[in-house]
Amino acid sequence: MKKLLRLLADYKKECMLGPLFKMLEATFELFVPLVVKSMIDRGIGNADRGHIIRMCLLMALLAAVGLSCTLIAQYFAAKAATGFSAKLRRALMQHIQRMTYTDLDTLGTSSLITRMTSDINQLQTGVNLTIRLLLRSPFIVFGAMIMAFTVDVKAALIFVCAIPLLSVVVFGIMLLTIPMYRRVQEQLDVLTETTRENLTGVRVIRAFRNEKAEAQAFRQENDLLVSMQKRVGRLSALMNPLTYVIVNLAVVALIYTGALRVQTGVLTQGAVIALYNYMSQILVELIKFANFIISVTKAVACGNRIQAVFESGHPVPDDDSEPEIRPENRGTITFDRVSFTYENAAEPSVKDISFTAKRGDVIGIIGGTGSGKSTLVSLIPRFYEPTAGTITIDGIPSTEFPRRALRNRIGTVPQKAVLFHGTIRQNLLWGRGDASDDEILDALKTAQALDIVAAKADGLDEMITENGRNLSGGQRQRLTIARALVRKPEFLILDDSASALDFATDAALRKALQELPDRPTVLIVSQRTASIQHADTILVLDDGQLAGIGTHEQLLKRCEVYREIHASQFSKEVRSNG
Repeated sequence: MKKLLRLLADYKKECMLGPLFKMLEATFELFVPLVVKSMIDRGIGNADRGHIIRMCLLMALLAAVGLSCTLIAQYFAAKAATGFSAKLRRALMQHIQRMTYTDLDTLGTSSLITRMTSDINQLQTGVNLTIRLLLRSPFIVFGAMIMAFTVDVKAALIFVCAIPLLSVVVFGIMLLTIPMYRRVQEQLDVLTETTRENLTGVRVIRAFRNEKAEAQAFRQENDLLVSMQKRVGRLSALMNPLTYVIVNLAVVALIYTGALRVQTGVLTQGAVIALYNYMSQILVELIKFANFIISVTKAVACGNRIQAVFESGHPVPDDDSEPEIRPENRGTITFDRVSFTYENAAEPSVKDISFTAKRGDVIGIIGGTGSGKSTLVSLIPRFYEPTAGTITIDGIPSTEFPRRALRNRIGTVPQKAVLFHGTIRQNLLWGRGDASDDEILDALKTAQALDIVAAKADGLDEMITENGRNLSGGQRQRLTIARALVRKPEFLILDDSASALDFATDAALRKALQELPDRPTVLIVSQRTASIQHADTILVLDDGQLAGIGTHEQLLKRCEVYREIHASQFSKEVRSNG
């Protein structure tokens, strides 16, 4: 939490001026009971109308100056809090963008969303209240006690007894609720994840008529969150009534003592009213301070959660350096006994993989579900780091290859075709920001996606909705392939990215890739042998291990796993054609 507050360094002026003006307002407020005392004792007691008017004008002046100070303090507090939260969001997003896939898998999407939104909003509120109330409320409480001593020492001793009791209540409840608020936010992560799954999978839920079961699961998570919020809320709610009880008991003692001392002539009636006003100020400030403590307690819990993100994982530093690559090594990939195990996994996802791809080669990768195909190609752009073995790219070990330079050479088309809200042109320029329309059209032609643009009224300026919902699955896949080709990559990774394409379009795509003038080294992950049978080398994975390597004809002869996959698909094709 302390590390996060360093982001307030640019708002030192606001963090000093905000409390300063709040202290000025509090100072003026502390003089009001003395003005009332003078008004009663001298004005009303002596029937001095002029003095009463002067005191009323003085109170109005104190109120006006206090209001001005409050508004200025509110402005500085809001400026610092909103600026701090904006900087924190930027820093957190930059940190998340640099995190490895392993770190992202560990933290989870829903938890990061909660910390980026709810937690930062709560922290912003805490910073705002801290600037405004952290010094003001204690200043009023202890200032009122000191001012009470200037009125009457014996009566002021009641303040000395009440304030320690109030401090025990406030800080005791704060210490108890901090861990409880942290658990509430963790349960909010769980609820966010459940909500996200339901919203993204709503079509599947309805197709299987599973609405009731999902609604019940959501209700259980929501009820648990409500239960936890009620538990901490009940404890926090004790703060106001307990402070009320203590302060009101002090008020009773104060009035009783004051009345006796007025009867004996030691105190004036105005002095008793002034003491009562000071006690009322303490009550009001303690109520504010109690609410402030609750908000700050939440903010501290949320801040600790955000800080945990900054302290977790192994953020990847940006490196703009370009390695020296020998011409004969360009476009080559070598895996030498490579293994990889996911965080907290019992077994490796890929184990002891070795192969070499030369410039312009087409490498096919096939295997059953969960055999490690996507994991294998994710190691090339350094989305994950191998836990054993060495990957050499362009003659350089991947762990020594700067990530930015490496990924600039790679065009990646993931399993899930992801497009962003914007025009077709804007989405394709992700491949290379300075690409011309002619280069974009060439990439679309190779990806068999020119017909998509031709069918749109606005062509390249046609808007794509969030996640490309206004496109079919095959259209999304072809546009993501075109986006990768716009980069003119040295390596092209197609991770089962043609699964929604028909056989004719898939064949046309592969032919167009072969005819590229500066052909990249292509790695094709596929479930269909028809998509990779013409590859220079085919890797067959089975349970993370290399079950076979060779050409289509070689594998049909000597790899049983490949032969079974091909036979099952060939039989289906024959039946469907028949």
